[in-house]
Parts: sequence; C-alpha cells; structure tokens
Amino acid sequence: MKNEIKDGWVDACAVGDIEPEDVRRFDSGGRTFALYRSNDNKYYATDGLCTHEQVHLADGFVMDHIIECPKHNGRFDFTTGKAQGAPVCVNLQTYPVKVESGRVFIKLG
Repeated sequence: MKNEIKDGWVDACAVGDIEPEDVRRFDSGGRTFALYRSNDNKYYATDGLCTHEQVHLADGFVMDHIIECPKHNGRFDFTTGKAQGAPVCVNLQTYPVKVESGRVFIKLG
C-alpha cells in the first residue's frame, strides 16, 4: 500500500522509520515533504524544502519541536510551520498527519 493515495491521504512510511526527535524525507507527486516524530511520539509533516534557500530539511537537525536547516541554520517550529527568525522569514506549509496500523499518512489532497 506504500504511497497509495486514498481520500487525499498518502502512505508515507512506517512509524518505526522515523526515530523520536528526528526527521525523514518523503517525496510524492514531484514534491518533497519532511516528516517529523517528536519526543512524545507525535508525527508532523511540512514542506520538505527550506523557504530561504530550498535546501532539504530532512538533512537538518531536530531538537524539541524545531527543525534547523543545514545550510544557514534557519529554524522552524515543525508543529506549526512558523519561521523562528533570520535568515528564514517565510513559514513552512504544514500538512495533517495520521497514524493507522503502524503506518504514517500525510494528507495532501
């Protein structure tokens, strides 16, 4: 069922594919997303590229609810997409996430 789209939900990965306080890249429909797992085992999804220089956020550093871009250290709150200061000033788009039967789904439609 991997990458199957049903009612706008896309099967992105298994819950165990993302460690707590980490990020994973997910590509679908020619777009890149970043999937996150917080320390309290909640899952989140944002656009996968930094709004400052279009660098893959999955190569960045996660601490608490913050993703730090690997290029210029721009930071975003991945739970809300909110930019946390220079050099980033444009928020990330966030997407609904659900977990079912050990799989992480992101709503794109």
